[in-house]
Amino acid sequence: MAKISKNAKTNRQAQVGSKDYVKVIKAVKSKGSNYSFLEKIVHKDKVQDYLAGKEV
Repeated sequence: MAKISKNAKTNRQAQVGSKDYVKVIKAVKSKGSNYSFLEKIVHKDKVQDYLAGKEV
């Protein structure tokens, strides 16, 4: 019996607009010399606003 890919089971029609979103990782410096990373999924047109500090 052949294996079925997990990707074959998904509903492709429901994911039509999903390519418009990207994952943005932003490095934020804490009080010390440590960095923490914030991850957020943002629409690709709003990436520059998110990186500039404007809340999306």
